[in-house]
Amino acid sequence: MTTPKIYACEPIEVKLEPEKIYSFCICGYSEKSPFCDGAHKEKCPNLKSHKFSVEKEGKYWLCQCKKTKNPPFCDGSHKDLK
Repeated sequence: MTTPKIYACEPIEVKLEPEKIYSFCICGYSEKSPFCDGAHKEKCPNLKSHKFSVEKEGKYWLCQCKKTKNPPFCDGSHKDLK
């Protein structure tokens, strides 16, 4: 089983719109991180993107270390990687 690659050891702040469906990169190989570009199909075929939406427009911190227990949102797991 292929495991996700750590894209970065810090979250990224992004502005999200309500009711829009986003595809969060789970594998860490996307060149559009934190969003999926389909790289998992070749690099990690056992992984799929995580679809999500938000209820309220605003800025959100998304995980880039791929260790969060609350994808796609950062839960501070990156702090244990340093």
